[in-house]
Amino acid sequence: MGEPGRVVAQEANFVRVDLDGPGPEGRRQLLCTARARLAKGGQGICVGDRVELEGIDWARGRAAVVSRAPRTNLLPRPAVANVSRVVVVVSLRDPDPDPLQITRFLVSAEHLALPVEVVLSKADGLPPGWLEEWCHRLRSWGYDPLPVSTRTGLGLESLARRLAVPGIAVLYGPSGVGKSSLLNALVPGLALRVAPVSGRLRRGRHTTRHVELVSLPGAPEALVADTPGFNRPSLPVGPSELVRCFPELTARTTLACRFADCRHSGEMGCAVGEEWPRHDLYRQCLAEVEALEPVQGLSRAGETVLRRASRRKRHLQRQGGLSHPDLED
Repeated sequence: MGEPGRVVAQEANFVRVDLDGPGPEGRRQLLCTARARLAKGGQGICVGDRVELEGIDWARGRAAVVSRAPRTNLLPRPAVANVSRVVVVVSLRDPDPDPLQITRFLVSAEHLALPVEVVLSKADGLPPGWLEEWCHRLRSWGYDPLPVSTRTGLGLESLARRLAVPGIAVLYGPSGVGKSSLLNALVPGLALRVAPVSGRLRRGRHTTRHVELVSLPGAPEALVADTPGFNRPSLPVGPSELVRCFPELTARTTLACRFADCRHSGEMGCAVGEEWPRHDLYRQCLAEVEALEPVQGLSRAGETVLRRASRRKRHLQRQGGLSHPDLED
């Protein structure tokens, strides 16, 4: 029987594993490699995984990961396993909030079917009404945003209480929104690397290079993942999956549309309509999902293949001119 633990960081070809119980001389963490057979068997290791260790060298603090427990879920980018909830961090300045980018992060988080929370960072030194405007907007999207500031301390106690729940919470968002700064403020002495946004482009710099789990003071079972930022999360692979990633839309889909596969984008008989806050953003996301939607057809050999519809037919679909996709032109 090996030594159980959880992967808390991934650095190059190594993972750091926190042990469930202390080893000799109180050692609680080991630097580990993963056995090649795990990857060959499709069992890659990522942060958040529950693993079993063997071949432990207590003196050097080294071991090998020999097995991985089944996962409850996986956030694919950045890769974090066994996530309890996702905290989308939105910057109110430097960089300014982008509604479409925020929507993409929220959709990507909602796709996991986990609790999703929104934190509004850098909530200080703002133009009059800016904070209130964004709080109102996000509430209309179905979220209860928490404004925070590492400069003034606004909202930090509330954020600490929200995060002090057993499980893994992932701080999720683009570079420069202040994810590492928030953790530095919540965990004294942590000293994660941070940097100001780019002066010319006003975009975040990639200071966080790998995913790392951090335990909060007084709540050892509450782990928070600091993650590298990126600017364009992927969307769900199908229109039906996209629909359930908009809370304000799912609240309206209790109404009966004329067609069971209605995409709520202006089709005849749609009961949802267009008068809801993110309709235009939803249409942009839907167009992207439809453009990548596979179309089933027959190859010359009679084998089933998947092809994309032509640009013209995809446009007609969005306008309601075609009820079903056809073969490529």
